[in-house]
Amino acid sequence: MSTDIPTEALWTGRLLSGLAVLFLTFDAAVKVLKLGPAIEATTQLGYPETVIVTLGLIEIGGLILYLIPRTSVLGVVLWTGYLGGAVASHVRVGNPLFSHALFPIYIAALLWIGLGLRDRRVRGLLRA
Repeated sequence: MSTDIPTEALWTGRLLSGLAVLFLTFDAAVKVLKLGPAIEATTQLGYPETVIVTLGLIEIGGLILYLIPRTSVLGVVLWTGYLGGAVASHVRVGNPLFSHALFPIYIAALLWIGLGLRDRRVRGLLRA
């Protein structure tokens, strides 16, 4: 999907996407493995420990969709919904705004901007 995209934009998009993907991969792995930090963070948000692995698997599914060029737009849309739920969860329990509640928005911005810089379909959506 890199036709007619300047090299600088393409590589910047890959870098931004890569940063978000690295973070989300780590987050999914910690959940699937049910490591202590995942258990603590999830239960502090009011979710039962029984949903942690399921959340990690959902994240892995979203990552796969985002990383496949043909399904990357679907992946970023699904991630936007998932991360929006994370914002709501943080706001509901009264977590600090900029460090916790808005952090999922920062990740979503990396996903969207990264994809927009490397995929002409998304550029077309954003210009419309």
